[in-house]
Amino acid sequence: MDMSKYSFPRSNYLSWNPYELHKHLINTYVLNRKGNTALLRRDNSKDKRDIDIIRENHKFVWEDDDIPSTWEERLAKKYYDKLFKEFCITDMSKYKENKFAMRWQTEQELVTGKGQFVCANKACSENESLRTWEVNFAYKEDGERKNALVKLRLCSSCSKKLNYAHKKTEIKRPKRKNKLTNDKILSSPIENISEGTVVENIQKKSDEPKDSGEGEEIWKAPLEDVEEISREEEFEKYLEHLLL
Repeated sequence: MDMSKYSFPRSNYLSWNPYELHKHLINTYVLNRKGNTALLRRDNSKDKRDIDIIRENHKFVWEDDDIPSTWEERLAKKYYDKLFKEFCITDMSKYKENKFAMRWQTEQELVTGKGQFVCANKACSENESLRTWEVNFAYKEDGERKNALVKLRLCSSCSKKLNYAHKKTEIKRPKRKNKLTNDKILSSPIENISEGTVVENIQKKSDEPKDSGEGEEIWKAPLEDVEEISREEEFEKYLEHLLL
């Protein structure tokens, strides 16, 4: 190609500023053919969004001794810390192959009750007759097989899908214990007090004259403490009553 028509005196080059010189060289040697403008486009093949970085460095469970060493891992760990790890959300689209995808609840799902008061199957919105299941979730991460024990709240239909291949463990609420009522304590006081206590002394001294001078001994006898229910036990039983 004849480049004589693109030549300029050297003095012209020296008089141009860097931008003008760059523009001239590009127009002369790079953009002299159709389609060459593609050479000026920035290579964005390695561009990544935050969500891409989180997916690449994601861990289903971060242990206490897992310390992020790069800013990508720190970003993934920061996202993990914002998740709510009481219940899981699951994808059951491949339940017949005994394959389930699991992830933790997000803040929005916690607010709406998805995964706790609404079925945890992401494709289901049932909120009646939910059952709690304990699942040993086996997954592969960084080329290593791992396990995590997670809880799922599922409706009857999705519970059948969960147990399609293997029966999982259902978490049931504990049965309500019989409370020790005050009537039982008052109806049989002697049964709750051991021998040699104030009750027996009162019965022995009741027939003696009041001015015998020995009545004061009654109040000097040691009094055993009747076993009382602590505030923690009362509160626990109160919660059991609410959950039943």
